[in-house]
Amino acid sequence: WKKFSLASYDPERLIQCPYDKQHQIRACRFPYHLVKCRKSHPEVAKLLATCPFNARHLVPQADLGDHISKCRDKGFIEHDIAYCSSGFQRDEVNAVSTWQAPPCDEDWETELLEQPNSPFVWGMTNSGINSVTSGQKNYLPSSVRAPESSPYTASWKD
Repeated sequence: WKKFSLASYDPERLIQCPYDKQHQIRACRFPYHLVKCRKSHPEVAKLLATCPFNARHLVPQADLGDHISKCRDKGFIEHDIAYCSSGFQRDEVNAVSTWQAPPCDEDWETELLEQPNSPFVWGMTNSGINSVTSGQKNYLPSSVRAPESSPYTASWKD
């Protein structure tokens, strides 16, 4: 794991734009600037390659191999790979759960056989014989009145 200098991660430090050498951009704005400047300089963008370890690193395509071998951010990736392959996370993933479902008294198949073969109809109860539910319950406070009719009409009621 490579040590890094806090000065190199100062958000206010200036970084030279790879698309236009006249642009000096604050580090905290650099990723946004790269997107904008890439669109403004498509001919330069074709000549540059993006580092696989840090998208802020744009180098001439011919130099990409050399950059990859020396890139400081490669250390972060190598550390992550070493951490993942150490088995720490793998052991957590492979841990067997001891949770058991609570006992269930429901038997849907039996309940289905006990019910008569009548379809479900809204507003109808199925207690042996089909009958329209008597009176609807109003749970509104006494100061509020429910509407007499619905603003929508059902096509099957016409």
